Amino acid sequence: MTALHSGGAPVIGLDLGGTKIAAALVADDGTVLARHSLPTPATAGAEAVLDALAKEARAVWVPGVTAIGVAAAGVIDPVTGTVTSATDTIRAWTGTALAAGLAARTGLPVACDNDVRAAAATELSGPGTRGDGPATTMIYAAVGTGVGGAVAVDGRMLHGAAGIAGHLGHLPSPEAEGLPCTCGATGHLEAIAAGPGITAHYTRMSGLPADRLERVAARAAEGEPHATAAIVLGARAVGRALGGLANTLGADRVVVGGGVPRIGARYLDALNSAFTAELMPPLRKLRPVPPRGGPDAAVLGAAALTRTLPLHHPHTTGAPR
Repeated sequence: MTALHSGGAPVIGLDLGGTKIAAALVADDGTVLARHSLPTPATAGAEAVLDALAKEARAVWVPGVTAIGVAAAGVIDPVTGTVTSATDTIRAWTGTALAAGLAARTGLPVACDNDVRAAAATELSGPGTRGDGPATTMIYAAVGTGVGGAVAVDGRMLHGAAGIAGHLGHLPSPEAEGLPCTCGATGHLEAIAAGPGITAHYTRMSGLPADRLERVAARAAEGEPHATAAIVLGARAVGRALGGLANTLGADRVVVGGGVPRIGARYLDALNSAFTAELMPPLRKLRPVPPRGGPDAAVLGAAALTRTLPLHHPHTTGAPR
Protein backbone atom coordinates (compact mmCIF):
# COMPACT_ATOMS: atom_id res chain seq x y z
CA MET A 1 0.00 0.00 0.00
CA THR A 2 1.46 3.37 -0.98
CA ALA A 3 0.49 7.02 -0.63
CA LEU A 4 2.14 10.43 -0.65
CA HIS A 5 3.14 12.18 2.58
CA SER A 6 1.25 15.46 3.11
CA GLY A 7 4.10 17.17 5.02
CA GLY A 8 3.98 19.42 8.06
CA ALA A 9 5.61 17.13 10.64
CA PRO A 10 9.27 16.17 11.11
CA VAL A 11 10.58 13.19 9.17
CA ILE A 12 13.69 11.04 9.34
CA GLY A 13 16.24 11.01 6.53
CA LEU A 14 18.60 8.02 6.25
CA ASP A 15 21.65 7.97 3.96
CA LEU A 16 22.86 4.41 3.39
CA GLY A 17 26.32 4.00 1.91
CA GLY A 18 28.77 1.15 1.75
CA THR A 19 30.69 2.31 4.83
CA LYS A 20 28.29 4.46 6.87
CA ILE A 21 24.62 5.03 7.64
CA ALA A 22 23.80 8.64 8.49
CA ALA A 23 20.50 9.65 10.07
CA ALA A 24 18.89 13.04 10.53
CA LEU A 25 15.68 14.29 12.05
CA VAL A 26 14.48 16.95 9.62
CA ALA A 27 11.88 19.63 10.26
CA ASP A 28 9.31 20.57 7.64
CA ASP A 29 11.38 23.65 6.69
CA GLY A 30 14.50 21.53 6.08
CA THR A 31 16.23 22.29 9.38
CA VAL A 32 18.26 19.36 10.72
CA LEU A 33 17.15 18.86 14.32
CA ALA A 34 19.30 15.85 15.22
CA ARG A 35 22.01 13.68 13.64
CA HIS A 36 23.46 10.23 14.23
CA SER A 37 25.64 7.78 12.32
CA LEU A 38 27.01 4.25 12.56
CA PRO A 39 29.05 1.91 10.33
CA THR A 40 27.21 -0.04 7.66
CA PRO A 41 27.33 -3.81 8.30
CA ALA A 42 27.95 -4.22 4.58
CA THR A 43 29.36 -7.75 4.76
CA ALA A 44 26.67 -9.10 7.09
CA GLY A 45 23.86 -9.23 4.52
CA ALA A 46 20.65 -7.37 3.78
CA GLU A 47 18.79 -8.27 6.97
CA ALA A 48 21.60 -6.86 9.09
CA VAL A 49 21.59 -3.66 7.03
CA LEU A 50 17.84 -3.28 7.49
CA ASP A 51 18.30 -3.80 11.23
CA ALA A 52 20.99 -1.09 11.25
CA LEU A 53 18.74 1.32 9.36
CA ALA A 54 16.00 0.77 11.93
CA LYS A 55 18.51 1.35 14.74
CA GLU A 56 19.52 4.66 13.15
CA ALA A 57 15.88 5.70 12.82
CA ARG A 58 15.37 5.03 16.52
CA ALA A 59 18.46 7.12 17.35
CA VAL A 60 16.85 10.33 16.03
CA TRP A 61 13.14 9.53 16.46
CA VAL A 62 10.90 11.87 18.46
CA PRO A 63 7.13 11.77 19.02
CA GLY A 64 5.31 13.14 16.00
CA VAL A 65 7.65 11.78 13.33
CA THR A 66 5.48 10.63 10.44
CA ALA A 67 7.75 9.03 7.84
CA ILE A 68 11.23 7.86 6.90
CA GLY A 69 13.06 8.62 3.66
CA VAL A 70 15.99 6.41 2.66
CA ALA A 71 18.69 7.38 0.17
CA ALA A 72 20.41 4.08 -0.53
CA ALA A 73 23.26 2.66 -2.54
CA GLY A 74 22.24 0.52 -5.51
CA VAL A 75 19.54 0.72 -8.16
CA ILE A 76 16.39 1.51 -6.20
CA ASP A 77 12.86 1.31 -7.60
CA PRO A 78 10.86 3.78 -5.51
CA VAL A 79 7.53 2.44 -6.77
CA THR A 80 8.11 -1.09 -5.50
CA GLY A 81 10.52 -0.06 -2.75
CA THR A 82 13.05 -2.68 -3.78
CA VAL A 83 16.74 -2.83 -4.66
CA THR A 84 16.62 -3.99 -8.27
CA SER A 85 20.38 -4.18 -8.81
CA ALA A 86 23.55 -3.58 -6.80
CA THR A 87 27.25 -4.30 -6.73
CA ASP A 88 28.84 -6.33 -3.95
CA THR A 89 29.58 -3.20 -1.90
CA ILE A 90 26.70 -4.37 0.30
CA ARG A 91 26.48 -8.14 0.42
CA ALA A 92 23.32 -9.71 -1.03
CA TRP A 93 21.71 -6.28 -1.48
CA THR A 94 20.07 -6.98 -4.86
CA GLY A 95 16.43 -7.94 -4.45
CA THR A 96 16.05 -6.52 -0.95
CA ALA A 97 12.57 -5.26 -0.08
CA LEU A 98 14.02 -2.06 1.36
CA ALA A 99 10.86 -0.05 2.01
CA ALA A 100 8.76 -2.95 3.28
CA GLY A 101 11.56 -4.30 5.44
CA LEU A 102 12.26 -0.97 7.11
CA ALA A 103 8.57 -0.13 7.53
CA ALA A 104 8.02 -3.46 9.27
CA ARG A 105 10.93 -2.78 11.63
CA THR A 106 9.97 0.79 12.53
CA GLY A 107 6.20 0.99 12.24
CA LEU A 108 6.61 4.09 10.05
CA PRO A 109 5.88 4.58 6.34
CA VAL A 110 9.01 4.61 4.16
CA ALA A 111 9.98 6.20 0.84
CA CYS A 112 13.25 5.23 -0.81
CA ASP A 113 15.45 6.10 -3.78
CA ASN A 114 19.04 5.90 -4.95
CA ASP A 115 21.42 7.92 -2.77
CA VAL A 116 22.93 10.02 -5.55
CA ARG A 117 19.52 10.81 -7.02
CA ALA A 118 18.24 11.93 -3.63
CA ALA A 119 21.22 14.25 -3.11
CA ALA A 120 20.92 15.55 -6.67
CA ALA A 121 17.31 16.56 -6.14
CA THR A 122 18.48 19.23 -3.68
CA GLU A 123 20.22 20.94 -6.64
CA LEU A 124 16.97 21.64 -8.47
CA SER A 125 16.02 24.74 -6.53
CA GLY A 126 17.78 27.77 -5.12
CA PRO A 127 20.74 29.81 -6.45
CA GLY A 128 22.14 28.68 -9.76
CA THR A 129 18.89 27.30 -11.14
CA ARG A 130 16.54 29.17 -13.41
CA GLY A 131 14.00 30.31 -10.85
CA ASP A 132 10.94 31.54 -12.69
CA GLY A 133 12.38 30.62 -16.10
CA PRO A 134 12.37 27.22 -17.82
CA ALA A 135 12.93 24.32 -15.46
CA THR A 136 16.44 22.97 -15.10
CA THR A 137 17.70 20.05 -17.15
CA MET A 138 20.51 18.74 -15.03
CA ILE A 139 23.17 16.03 -15.10
CA TYR A 140 24.64 15.15 -11.70
CA ALA A 141 27.72 12.96 -11.40
CA ALA A 142 29.16 11.60 -8.16
CA VAL A 143 32.66 10.24 -8.75
CA GLY A 144 34.04 8.30 -5.82
CA THR A 145 34.45 4.61 -5.05
CA GLY A 146 32.02 4.18 -7.94
CA VAL A 147 30.54 6.56 -10.47
CA GLY A 148 26.94 7.39 -9.64
CA GLY A 149 24.65 9.91 -11.20
CA ALA A 150 21.24 11.38 -11.69
CA VAL A 151 19.41 13.14 -14.50
CA ALA A 152 16.61 15.67 -14.25
CA VAL A 153 14.75 16.86 -17.34
CA ASP A 154 12.62 20.01 -17.20
CA GLY A 155 12.97 20.04 -13.43
CA ARG A 156 11.80 16.45 -12.91
CA MET A 157 14.13 13.73 -11.69
CA LEU A 158 14.16 10.72 -14.01
CA HIS A 159 13.80 7.24 -12.53
CA GLY A 160 13.32 5.07 -15.59
CA ALA A 161 12.60 1.35 -15.71
CA ALA A 162 13.29 -0.31 -12.34
CA GLY A 163 14.81 2.94 -11.06
CA ILE A 164 17.95 2.62 -13.18
CA ALA A 165 18.01 6.10 -14.78
CA GLY A 166 21.11 8.16 -14.10
CA HIS A 167 23.65 5.42 -13.47
CA LEU A 168 26.38 7.22 -15.39
CA GLY A 169 29.13 4.85 -14.32
CA HIS A 170 27.78 2.23 -16.68
CA LEU A 171 28.02 4.26 -19.85
CA PRO A 172 30.36 2.65 -22.40
CA SER A 173 33.74 4.40 -22.28
CA PRO A 174 36.47 4.03 -24.94
CA GLU A 175 39.07 4.67 -22.24
CA ALA A 176 37.83 1.60 -20.33
CA GLU A 177 37.72 -0.82 -23.26
CA GLY A 178 38.24 -4.39 -22.05
CA LEU A 179 38.30 -3.47 -18.36
CA PRO A 180 35.89 -5.34 -16.04
CA CYS A 181 33.20 -3.25 -14.37
CA THR A 182 31.64 -3.84 -10.96
CA CYS A 183 28.32 -4.59 -12.68
CA GLY A 184 29.79 -7.63 -14.45
CA ALA A 185 30.14 -6.05 -17.91
CA THR A 186 33.31 -4.62 -19.43
CA GLY A 187 34.30 -1.23 -20.79
CA HIS A 188 32.16 0.97 -18.56
CA LEU A 189 33.12 4.43 -17.33
CA GLU A 190 33.37 3.35 -13.69
CA ALA A 191 36.18 0.92 -14.50
CA ILE A 192 38.55 3.73 -15.48
CA ALA A 193 37.14 6.81 -13.74
CA ALA A 194 36.20 5.77 -10.20
CA GLY A 195 38.82 6.02 -7.49
CA PRO A 196 39.67 2.30 -7.56
CA GLY A 197 39.69 2.39 -11.38
CA ILE A 198 42.22 5.22 -11.48
CA THR A 199 44.35 3.48 -8.86
CA ALA A 200 44.27 0.17 -10.75
CA HIS A 201 45.21 1.87 -14.01
CA TYR A 202 48.18 3.53 -12.33
CA THR A 203 49.37 0.11 -11.12
CA ARG A 204 48.93 -1.39 -14.59
CA MET A 205 51.05 1.36 -16.17
CA SER A 206 53.71 1.71 -13.51
CA GLY A 207 53.95 -1.78 -12.07
CA LEU A 208 53.95 -0.14 -8.63
CA PRO A 209 51.38 -0.94 -5.95
CA ALA A 210 49.04 1.75 -4.64
CA ASP A 211 46.42 1.02 -2.02
CA ARG A 212 44.23 4.09 -2.59
CA LEU A 213 43.67 7.06 -4.87
CA GLU A 214 45.17 9.54 -2.41
CA ARG A 215 48.54 7.80 -2.79
CA VAL A 216 48.31 8.10 -6.57
CA ALA A 217 47.41 11.78 -6.23
CA ALA A 218 50.40 12.36 -3.95
CA ARG A 219 52.72 10.75 -6.48
CA ALA A 220 51.22 12.87 -9.26
CA ALA A 221 51.88 15.98 -7.17
CA GLU A 222 55.53 14.87 -7.00
CA GLY A 223 55.65 14.68 -10.81
CA GLU A 224 55.35 10.90 -11.25
CA PRO A 225 54.22 10.59 -14.91
CA HIS A 226 52.19 7.37 -14.60
CA ALA A 227 50.23 8.78 -11.67
CA THR A 228 49.52 11.96 -13.60
CA ALA A 229 48.47 9.98 -16.67
CA ALA A 230 46.06 7.77 -14.70
CA ILE A 231 44.37 10.75 -13.06
CA VAL A 232 44.10 12.71 -16.29
CA LEU A 233 42.69 9.72 -18.21
CA GLY A 234 40.00 9.10 -15.60
CA ALA A 235 39.08 12.78 -15.55
CA ARG A 236 38.92 13.02 -19.33
CA ALA A 237 36.70 9.95 -19.51
CA VAL A 238 34.20 11.58 -17.16
CA GLY A 239 34.38 14.90 -19.02
CA ARG A 240 33.76 13.29 -22.39
CA ALA A 241 30.80 11.29 -21.09
CA LEU A 242 29.23 14.33 -19.45
CA GLY A 243 29.77 16.48 -22.53
CA GLY A 244 28.04 13.93 -24.73
CA LEU A 245 25.12 13.68 -22.32
CA ALA A 246 24.86 17.47 -22.16
CA ASN A 247 24.48 17.55 -25.94
CA THR A 248 21.91 14.76 -25.86
CA LEU A 249 19.74 16.28 -23.14
CA GLY A 250 20.30 19.97 -23.75
CA ALA A 251 21.49 20.37 -20.18
CA ASP A 252 21.68 23.79 -18.55
CA ARG A 253 23.29 22.53 -15.33
CA VAL A 254 26.04 19.92 -14.87
CA VAL A 255 27.14 19.09 -11.34
CA VAL A 256 30.21 17.03 -10.46
CA GLY A 257 30.70 15.85 -6.89
CA GLY A 258 32.14 12.96 -4.95
CA GLY A 259 35.54 12.33 -3.45
CA VAL A 260 37.60 11.97 -6.62
CA PRO A 261 37.23 15.58 -7.85
CA ARG A 262 38.61 16.74 -4.52
CA ILE A 263 42.07 15.37 -5.33
CA GLY A 264 42.97 18.66 -6.96
CA ALA A 265 43.14 21.05 -9.87
CA ARG A 266 44.88 18.61 -12.23
CA TYR A 267 41.81 16.36 -12.19
CA LEU A 268 39.30 19.18 -12.58
CA ASP A 269 41.25 20.89 -15.36
CA ALA A 270 41.37 17.65 -17.37
CA LEU A 271 37.67 16.97 -16.80
CA ASN A 272 36.61 20.49 -17.78
CA SER A 273 38.80 20.52 -20.88
CA ALA A 274 37.38 17.21 -22.12
CA PHE A 275 33.83 18.29 -21.31
CA THR A 276 34.14 21.57 -23.21
CA ALA A 277 35.67 19.86 -26.24
CA GLU A 278 32.57 17.69 -26.65
CA LEU A 279 29.99 20.49 -26.53
CA MET A 280 27.99 21.58 -29.55
CA PRO A 281 28.01 25.36 -30.23
CA PRO A 282 24.76 26.25 -28.39
CA LEU A 283 26.21 24.82 -25.16
CA ARG A 284 29.74 26.19 -25.39
CA LYS A 285 29.34 28.37 -22.28
CA LEU A 286 28.21 25.47 -20.10
CA ARG A 287 30.68 24.38 -17.41
CA PRO A 288 30.49 21.74 -14.67
CA VAL A 289 30.00 23.09 -11.15
CA PRO A 290 30.46 21.53 -7.70
CA PRO A 291 27.42 20.58 -5.63
CA ARG A 292 25.82 23.33 -3.56
CA GLY A 293 24.81 20.98 -0.78
CA GLY A 294 27.11 20.40 2.14
CA PRO A 295 27.48 17.23 4.21
CA ASP A 296 23.71 17.16 4.88
CA ALA A 297 22.72 16.97 1.20
CA ALA A 298 22.07 13.23 1.20
CA VAL A 299 20.02 13.12 4.41
CA LEU A 300 18.05 16.21 3.37
CA GLY A 301 17.42 14.61 0.00
CA ALA A 302 16.32 11.44 1.75
CA ALA A 303 13.90 13.34 3.95
CA ALA A 304 12.46 15.11 0.91
CA LEU A 305 11.62 11.75 -0.66
CA THR A 306 8.75 11.44 1.81
CA ARG A 307 7.07 14.38 0.06
CA THR A 308 7.75 13.42 -3.55
CA LEU A 309 7.69 9.61 -3.79
CA PRO A 310 5.25 6.87 -2.78
CA LEU A 311 5.26 5.89 0.87
CA HIS A 312 5.23 2.19 1.71
CA HIS A 313 3.19 1.65 4.84
CA PRO A 314 3.61 -0.99 7.55
CA HIS A 315 0.67 -2.95 8.85
CA THR A 316 0.81 -0.87 12.02
CA THR A 317 2.25 2.59 12.69
CA GLY A 318 3.76 4.33 15.68
CA ALA A 319 7.14 4.73 17.35
CA PRO A 320 10.08 2.74 15.98
CA ARG A 321 10.28 -0.61 17.77
